[in-house]
Amino acid sequence: MKTGVKSIAGKIAIQGYEGSFHQEAARIFWGKKVDVAPCDTFRELIRQTEANGEVSGAMMAIENSIAGSILPNYSLLQKSNLVIIGEVYLHIKQQLMANPGVALSDIREVHSHPMALLQCMDFLETNPHWKLIETEDTALSARHIHQRHHKHAAAIASKLAAELYGLEIIAPNIHTLKNNFTRFLVLVKIENAVDIPDANKASVNFITDHSRGSLARVLTTIANEGINLSKLQSVPIPGSDFLYSFHADMEFEEAGHFYDFLKVMEEQTKGLRVFGVYKKGELKK
Repeated sequence: MKTGVKSIAGKIAIQGYEGSFHQEAARIFWGKKVDVAPCDTFRELIRQTEANGEVSGAMMAIENSIAGSILPNYSLLQKSNLVIIGEVYLHIKQQLMANPGVALSDIREVHSHPMALLQCMDFLETNPHWKLIETEDTALSARHIHQRHHKHAAAIASKLAAELYGLEIIAPNIHTLKNNFTRFLVLVKIENAVDIPDANKASVNFITDHSRGSLARVLTTIANEGINLSKLQSVPIPGSDFLYSFHADMEFEEAGHFYDFLKVMEEQTKGLRVFGVYKKGELKK
């Protein structure tokens, strides 16, 4: 199983526009000089990474500590031929930004993605005269504020978006819940993957025979083998009558131990697939 990555010469696909949180995550993993390929949707992100010769990898959000799992992305991952070679935990911090010279007292409208607006509602409600404008992307909101030279409108977006579009942060860290993290998966084409000697986490998908106690037996085996099950997510099997496969994130101390464990797990499951064996991401506040 190849699980690392060679040096990437191509672009990294991200969902959203330049200045998005996806780009922030890409910079954490690949460095600030990473060249990104913005995609409108996650489906497009997968398609571009698989088919576009200029795109060598992708950064894809998979879950949020407040909103939970992004279930459609598990299905996209299952249908793809991409490999997980890492993960990034990004502390989501929302900033209120406007064009240079615009003061907080000048604001009449606030533009952002509906989720970002909800995340900042406590702050926004202290200014009831503001009109809230929902948009498709936080970074796109920042870009529009810049391009249209708004004097009475602000955007909620990332610090990176403010830097890229020349905006000033007029109210920092306005999100209500401060402990808000999004987990991103780092995906690459299989031909770009190499082994990671210090890997300590894996993402797998499996199906049980749906008999009574079958899932419990698998979970007991995982525990008995000393593997830490950090996430278990059920995903509907397309075309079935309420049957599910299971996406599991597992942590271990040695990759060799995990590969030995897989042989045991293969005997208790069907359709076992390893999406990637990689280094666990750090949760930094």
